[in-house]
Amino acid sequence: MLGNGVALLLGGGFGLTAGYFRGWVETVLMRATDVMMAFPLYLFAVALVSVLRPSRGIRGLVIGIVYWTPMTRVIHGEVLSIREKEFVDAARLTGCTSLRILYRHILPHLVAPIIVYTSLGIATTILFESTLSYIGLGVQPPTASWGQMISEGQAYYLSAPHLVIYPGLMIMITVLAFNLVGDGLRDAFDPQQRRR
Repeated sequence: MLGNGVALLLGGGFGLTAGYFRGWVETVLMRATDVMMAFPLYLFAVALVSVLRPSRGIRGLVIGIVYWTPMTRVIHGEVLSIREKEFVDAARLTGCTSLRILYRHILPHLVAPIIVYTSLGIATTILFESTLSYIGLGVQPPTASWGQMISEGQAYYLSAPHLVIYPGLMIMITVLAFNLVGDGLRDAFDPQQRRR
């Protein structure tokens, strides 16, 4: 959850700022996002976790640093669309400051995409954390992790296959559940989907 919170703060802040202010601000922020997206995610995360001490907080921070870029892209695209609406023009004409327009008029319209994307991002975060734990860079024992359980159980997969199967099934079921929740939220928040 910490990782999703960090990704939401970084990605939301960058996307909101770049989409609203445009010009050189948009260019700088979106090129920084492009540079971060150019790094291989797992390799970058492994390097960060290797340099820092593997713990729950560090793992969440690393996941947030790695996954803020897609959130930036989503928010940026939404803000580009919303900022051209008539109610934003009306707010500008009445003398509202940029911060007031951002927080009172644009941000409330971003709640639905943020909720949907965050719910889908939780599934990705679970897979990512399981991968880090599998290679020994996630949480350390005695804290339990499904990736760590699979890693420790693979030595006994012929004599006790349940040590690998059950944690793998739990990862699959949890990721599927969050994906279905994200799809359901998307359908609930999108009026065009409701009409279908």
